[in-house]
Amino acid sequence: MFGFSPDEWTAILLSLRVATVGTLVGLPIALVAAYALARWRFPGKVLLDGILHLPLVLPPVVTGYFLLLTFGRQGFIGKQLYETLGFTFSFRWTGAALACGVMGFPLMLRAIRLSFEAIDRRLETAASTLGANSWWTFALVTMPLALPGVLVGVILCFAKALGEFGATITFVSNIPGETETIPSAIYTYTQVPGGEFQAFRLACVSIVIAMVALILSEVLNRRIQKRIAVFE
Repeated sequence: MFGFSPDEWTAILLSLRVATVGTLVGLPIALVAAYALARWRFPGKVLLDGILHLPLVLPPVVTGYFLLLTFGRQGFIGKQLYETLGFTFSFRWTGAALACGVMGFPLMLRAIRLSFEAIDRRLETAASTLGANSWWTFALVTMPLALPGVLVGVILCFAKALGEFGATITFVSNIPGETETIPSAIYTYTQVPGGEFQAFRLACVSIVIAMVALILSEVLNRRIQKRIAVFE
């Protein structure tokens, strides 16, 4: 039943690649943004928070359209990248990774922010009184305590990126072997007579990968919580 064709394997591996790259690239940005929103006070904080969460509430096609206007070959950022570095997101798997990462970013940001906000500030103060500077306090106290939330955010972003369709197909189209991820391949197979079986198989693969990711995150989260409880 699951003897996948080369095209199906290409879509599966590309989806994993796109979701992984989109999540890993967005993680440092999410950490900085989440910490800033959780701890800092600055003008326009509410507006920034709203902008960063827009992909969560906008139709994916709208997000993909604005990515096209921004990072497309003729976009105001994409054009500069192409003219200066010869690099383009248009019709490339890197563009698919960008679209998937943007769509999953709000979920990762929110989980990490809530994790930072839940930390007892007295623990950080205690580290400071013992001589640790702000960087060491963040690395040795804040991040370990926030790690469960970071892990949840990464898994949520990965799962969202794995299933992203609207923004991706709007931004980089549906090119077999280059931008055709699992959702795009499923859509393609449903439009082809006799392709229902392939669509069903890829749908099953998508469900299995998502479930494995969620179960793995729960197992790792429990282990991390136990380690934190020992130190506390």
